[in-house]
Amino acid sequence: RCISVTTPSGDCVEFPCYRWIDFEKEVLTLLYPLTEYVMQNWNKDYFFGYQFLNGCNPVVIRKCMNLPDKFAVTQEMVEGSLDRGLTLHEELKAGNIYIADYAILAGVQANATDPDTKQYLAAPFCLLYNNSQNEILPIAIQLSRQTTAGVGNTVFLPSDNQYDWMLAKMWVKSSDFSVHQLVTHLLRTHLISEVFAIAMYRQLAAVHPVFKLLIPHVRFTIAINTAAREKLICKSGLFDKANGTGGIGIVEVIQKAMKTLTYKSLCFPEAMKARGVDNKEDLPNYYYRDDGMMVWEAVKSFVSDVVRIYYGSDETVQKDEEIQAFAQDVCFSEFPNSLKTREQLVEYLTLVIFTASAQHAAVNFGQYDWFAWIPNSPSTMRKPPPTQKGQVDMKYIMESLPDRGRSSWHLGAVWALSQYQDEELFLGVYPDKHFTEQSVIEATKTFRKKLGEVTNIIKSRNEKLKLPYWYLSPDRIPNSVAI
Repeated sequence: RCISVTTPSGDCVEFPCYRWIDFEKEVLTLLYPLTEYVMQNWNKDYFFGYQFLNGCNPVVIRKCMNLPDKFAVTQEMVEGSLDRGLTLHEELKAGNIYIADYAILAGVQANATDPDTKQYLAAPFCLLYNNSQNEILPIAIQLSRQTTAGVGNTVFLPSDNQYDWMLAKMWVKSSDFSVHQLVTHLLRTHLISEVFAIAMYRQLAAVHPVFKLLIPHVRFTIAINTAAREKLICKSGLFDKANGTGGIGIVEVIQKAMKTLTYKSLCFPEAMKARGVDNKEDLPNYYYRDDGMMVWEAVKSFVSDVVRIYYGSDETVQKDEEIQAFAQDVCFSEFPNSLKTREQLVEYLTLVIFTASAQHAAVNFGQYDWFAWIPNSPSTMRKPPPTQKGQVDMKYIMESLPDRGRSSWHLGAVWALSQYQDEELFLGVYPDKHFTEQSVIEATKTFRKKLGEVTNIIKSRNEKLKLPYWYLSPDRIPNSVAI
C-alpha cells in the first residue's frame, strides 16, 4: 500500500509503504502521536523550517548576516519568497535571514562498508527566512560547494518543480541527521559527559562536595558509552549498517567536530548568542532556547548555592587541589585548565550538569518522534545529489532513500534510543542522599521547587500548542546520559 502526500502545489504524491511494517498500525500507535503528524506534514516548508527550532537537532540554525562565498544564491532567486518588500540584502541586514550550513560534511567519505550499495553524502547550505508571520521557511538550498559558481552549485528553490524541491529538502534532512547523530548527540553529550565522569572519578575523593554534586549526573554514562562503542560505532556496528557516515566517515566527522568543541560552545547562553538566536523578539517560538534557558538558570542557581556553602571565597577555590586537578584533567581545546573564582566554578559545574541532563534530553528523546518517518530524516542516500534541475522524478527519489534493511536498522535504533530507563531518575531527584548537611538539603529542595515551576510553565504553554515541546520539561529530563 502507499502513503499519499499532498505537495505545496496541491498535487498528490504516493510513497510506497515499506512492506516490513505498516506505519499506521504499528508505528503511529506506539505512544508517539507526533510521528503521525510528521508523516502528514514533513514535506511542507513551514514544518521543514520548524524542525530547525524545535526538532531533534535544534542547534544548527544561526542568524546569517553575510552569505558564504560558495553559496550561489542571488536576490533574483529568492525575491518571490520574501514577503516584506525588502531585498535579500536588506533582509540580511534586518536579521530575518538564517542559515543551516553543513560544511562539516564537506569532503567526508560516504559509507563504503557495503560493496553492494553505493552511498552518498552532501554538505548543503540551506537558507531560511523568518517571514512576517514568524514562520521559518526554506528559501534556497545548495547541495554542493564548488570554489566558483557553476553547474555544480545549483541552487534549488521553492518555485522549482515538486520533485527537485522535495529531494533537495531530503538531502538537507539527511545531512542534518548525520550531524545530529555524530556531533550533536554522540560527541557533544555522550562522549564529553564521559570525559567529565572519568576526570571526576580520577581527581575527586568520594567525600568531596563536588563529587557528591556530580555523581548523580554521571550515572551509567561510562557503561552506556561502552555499549555504544561495542555495538553502534564499531566496525560492522549499527552506524555501518544504516548511516551514510558509517565506516571511516565516523572518524572524519568526529575529528572535524572536535575543532569546534569549545568550553563556551557548551555554555547554553553563550551558544545561543554565538548563533545569533538569543533574542526572543527576533526569533519567537524557539522553545528549545526558551526552555533551555529556564533549566540552565535553575541548575546554575542550585550549583551556586552549593558552591557558596563549601567555598567562602575565591581563594578557597584556588587552593582546592582536587578541583584544580579535575579542571586540568578535562582541559583540551579552549577549556580552562584552572578555576580561579567561585563564579567560574559555578559556571563550569553548571555546564557539566546541564550537558549530561538537559542537553542530552533535548537531542535524544525526540529521535523516534522526528526520525521514524524515513523521508523526513534519511539515514543515508543511495543516489548522488542532483546537480541540475529537472533531472529527477519520484523513481529517483525512492531509489535515493534508504532500502528496507537500512530503514529497519534505523527505525529500531531511534526507537531504542528514545526510551527511558525502567527506573529513571529525573533532574533534581537524588535518592542516594550523598549530602547530609542541612544547608545542602534545603538548597536541593529549593532546586526541585524551581524545576517544578519550570515544568508548570512549559505544561501551561504546551496546552496552547498544536505541537507541544516537552523535551526540556524538567520532569522528563533524566539526571544523566544513560541511554
